Amino acid sequence: MLILEGVPLFLIELGLGQRMRQGALGVWNTIHPWLGGIGIASCIVTFFVALYYNVIITWCVFYLFNSLEAVTIKFGESLPWAKCPEVDGKPVEECVRSSETAYFWYRTTLDAAPSIDDGQGLKWWIVLCLLLSWIIVFFIVMKGIQSSGKVVYFTSMFPYLVLTIFFIRGITLKGASAGLAHMYTPKVEKLLEPMVWLDAATQVFYSFGLAFGSLIAFGSYNTPDNNCVRDVILVSVCNAFTAIYASVVIFAILGFKAMSNVDKCVVSAKDTLVQHGLWNTSEPFDFETYEHFMNSNFTGKNITMKTCSLSKELDNAAEGTGLAFIIFTQAIVELPGAPFWSCIFFMMLLALGLGSQIGLLEGMLCVIFDIDLFRRIKKQYITGVVCVVCFFVGLIFCTGAGEYWLKMFDSFAGTIGLVIVALMEMISVIFVYGHEKFTKDIEEMTGYKPGIYWQVTWRFLAPIIMGCILLFSIGSMFIKKPQYSAWNEATGEAVPTSYPGWVLGIAVVIILAGVAPIPIVFLLRRFQLVKLDVDIHQGSIRRIETTVSTKEMMGDVDLDEYHDRLEDFPEEDEDINSDDDTNAAPSMNQMANKAMKGRAFKMEVMNF
Repeated sequence: MLILEGVPLFLIELGLGQRMRQGALGVWNTIHPWLGGIGIASCIVTFFVALYYNVIITWCVFYLFNSLEAVTIKFGESLPWAKCPEVDGKPVEECVRSSETAYFWYRTTLDAAPSIDDGQGLKWWIVLCLLLSWIIVFFIVMKGIQSSGKVVYFTSMFPYLVLTIFFIRGITLKGASAGLAHMYTPKVEKLLEPMVWLDAATQVFYSFGLAFGSLIAFGSYNTPDNNCVRDVILVSVCNAFTAIYASVVIFAILGFKAMSNVDKCVVSAKDTLVQHGLWNTSEPFDFETYEHFMNSNFTGKNITMKTCSLSKELDNAAEGTGLAFIIFTQAIVELPGAPFWSCIFFMMLLALGLGSQIGLLEGMLCVIFDIDLFRRIKKQYITGVVCVVCFFVGLIFCTGAGEYWLKMFDSFAGTIGLVIVALMEMISVIFVYGHEKFTKDIEEMTGYKPGIYWQVTWRFLAPIIMGCILLFSIGSMFIKKPQYSAWNEATGEAVPTSYPGWVLGIAVVIILAGVAPIPIVFLLRRFQLVKLDVDIHQGSIRRIETTVSTKEMMGDVDLDEYHDRLEDFPEEDEDINSDDDTNAAPSMNQMANKAMKGRAFKMEVMNF
């Protein structure tokens, strides 16, 4: 998926932004007015994702505060999820039935409702953490690209430091080899499930930031002669390396956690056998002895004993939020100096989350600031309004059913919508603008002409793969009703539960709201039904001047100086836009030159 889908689309988005010098809305309007809905759709999908993505940051903040409390105010004490709370000297039954970390997650943190139908009101501690998260994001984004760029240095480098620390510690733990072996054990039958491919596709989109509009915005900040092909290859290699590196760390820790659970299970089995007089207390009893004992015909056949299985423990490793807040926290508890490890782990998650959230908001805000209607409004006001709206809408994730709603948004708004937007981007550039023109534009900017790999993936493989994933995934949802995991207090476990009809109705509305601008704008402009056009800033220099991510950096220069710089770009070949192709879209170079006629600017980097 990375090679056949992610990398080709990555170059398209980065190349478009760098060549056209505009945000997502301006780029698609410039390629063809009928395609203006793609920029709006990416903005809406980004809005939906930003809503629930900051909630994950909120949970990290809550866990980080609890971890810091364990190393400061309550120094010397264990983490709050290390043991079950007691009532009248006895541990809480719900905690005993589940586990310490699961109880802290579902009851203490979320105060989870039994179903998505029963929200049980707002949880004030989560509301406060959500408010703090949006305040942090607001100030980082409002300060501009230079300030947020400095933050990105930390948010991108600190996780590598933490991963390295966990890597060194993880591979030395008991059970790490079992976890790594489990990681590299393929389950071929999973390849037949459409949802697996949908998850893989959306994972690529999230890891690169594809289809959100942020890459187009970031590309517009590059100089026209920047080697974007080199950037794409370098980022892709680093992305793949980071994914493998993080997977090794995660599965090493999960192997340790699984082995710890097996050891506890074996101790429990030994106690059971000792109580029934089937084993001597002084005799050693390890996992190998347990397996041999269970496979033999012993006289205590009717004794009920837990099944201690390492493979089962590894298979039961949670996914999504449960991986970080239940499984990984349980593994951290087993480490010496657990509060310290917990602090750096959640600081790492917080850094990663903030870095991604900044990118999401940059893409969304660039679309807003590309509209001339908002040009006279101060940047901090619009940024503040967006953050306030996101905060209040995000309160739905602060209820007892908050995690269930987040799962719904992630399963529908953050997957299907992204794939549709990405597919339309690919089709628009390759088949509307023209792959030959785009290839020539890349060659003019970088000196490198995209070869057979790029042509085949752009024109055939990537669109076909995304189209098939989309069709089979939607079909799979109709065949198998979507489910979420609802917390059952009586059994102390999360139970798969089907979404009620009204929630699925909301999910459909969210999907349609995200992609509806694409056909709506097409129809309105194709048949000229409504005068819907808005002024879009032409050229990134004017856009940057009004973008939330930059300072006032522009000054007028002599027009002759600008035309001297334009001479460095070769003119389009006559056969590209010949008379035989009167309906062909103009090249990016022609559009950029036309947009800048009459006035030119220079960019001055300011010291802050």
